[in-house]
Amino acid sequence: MGDLYIEGYADRLSCRAGDQLGFHISTSASRYAVEIARLGVEREVVWRREGLEGAEHPVPGNASSHGCGWPQAFALEVPSSWRSGYYVATLRAEDQGGAFTRRNRRHAEGELSFVVRSANPGRDTKILLQLSTNTYNAYNNWGGHSLYSYHDRDGIQGHRVSFERPPLVRFYDLWEAPFVQWAEGQGFALDFAANSDLEFHPGLLGHYQLVLSVGHDEYWSAPMRDQLEAYIGGGGNAAFFSGNSVCWQVRSEEGGKALTCWKQMYSFDPAFAAGDHGVLSTAWSHHLVGRPENQLTGVGFLWGGYHRSHGQFMDGSGAFAIHRPEHWVLAGTGLKAGEEFGGGDSIVGYECDGCELRWEGNLPFATHRDGTPAGFEVLCTAPAQWHPDDCEWYDRWEKGRQGRAVMGVYTRGGTVFTTGTTDWSHGLRGGDPAVARITRNVLERLSA
Repeated sequence: MGDLYIEGYADRLSCRAGDQLGFHISTSASRYAVEIARLGVEREVVWRREGLEGAEHPVPGNASSHGCGWPQAFALEVPSSWRSGYYVATLRAEDQGGAFTRRNRRHAEGELSFVVRSANPGRDTKILLQLSTNTYNAYNNWGGHSLYSYHDRDGIQGHRVSFERPPLVRFYDLWEAPFVQWAEGQGFALDFAANSDLEFHPGLLGHYQLVLSVGHDEYWSAPMRDQLEAYIGGGGNAAFFSGNSVCWQVRSEEGGKALTCWKQMYSFDPAFAAGDHGVLSTAWSHHLVGRPENQLTGVGFLWGGYHRSHGQFMDGSGAFAIHRPEHWVLAGTGLKAGEEFGGGDSIVGYECDGCELRWEGNLPFATHRDGTPAGFEVLCTAPAQWHPDDCEWYDRWEKGRQGRAVMGVYTRGGTVFTTGTTDWSHGLRGGDPAVARITRNVLERLSA
């Protein structure tokens, strides 16, 4: 008897109330059940069905890059009662296996996810959380390859990844879930969107006062970035409670069903041979692209790096040091210049963004030579550094140069705040009072 399994994916990353959402399921069971829940402060079950007819479908050899192509198993019209949020469908299959007793019955589960956008954007809140769905897909090696060689089975790095395959559902749990749980628990209403909604629903941002990036928001297309920069230029605000943000330029394909990023192998990108270097699917900060993420976020990975990860600063404190305690971002924290916070939850961790700095006494200032906008104020810093292996492909990088995680803010039309670290929300999960107060200060001021 073969292994019991069940897997699936939704036919789109996001939808609105009233939209028809299709589900594509492959299972070795004859019947299966589905339970859909919204993941907010609590797990809220909104839909259940049992006894759905199962069917098994083959996995194409190019599933990771071009999708599974499975037929639609069932569809539902998204009810108006479903709030905007991140939704997970849990798939369950059981098989009594003929001679098997109930006690020995086999059980299998799978999960898929999707985002529900507001049917009335901006009506219930002026805060939009766009989830890092491009990053989820980049790390997903289901069916073959991801955009990373180190965890692909054959060690080969892909350059195209499809959304039409079983997703990495639990990537959300690492960073965005603790932020959402804290924010909604504190009474902040949030509307949700997928990364690519900034590209394919360009009018969406105009309904909000504040757009959020949380955690590991690494992969951005040019249309996504163009839309957000225009929004900020027109007076909208953005807060990057994230690190390694807007690091890689990607190109959406098939209307958002897949994305391409050649990363370190940028010379293989057809845009390279065509001489169209501005759209190379490599690091935004690469000199051939000439559009460092600092120009948007104020900071970037080239001037940051790792802290307590990848062998860099493994004995680091995981904390930020305060430089300008009088700033409104830090109001009410009670922190003084030179003091640290967040170390108990290692809020400075994994991947960090920074900017080129000059120092006057104990105060850091941005040089602005790396693209960081004029007026950027450096509020807090922590040491960070690239791994030496990361420098090999980038031909204008100084090996061994130490960077910093930088928390800062600037105003150019609208206001942009950044924490410069992926792990900020770990402080919210751990109940760090300074992390909570700073987050509240930013959300209240920039969404007003």
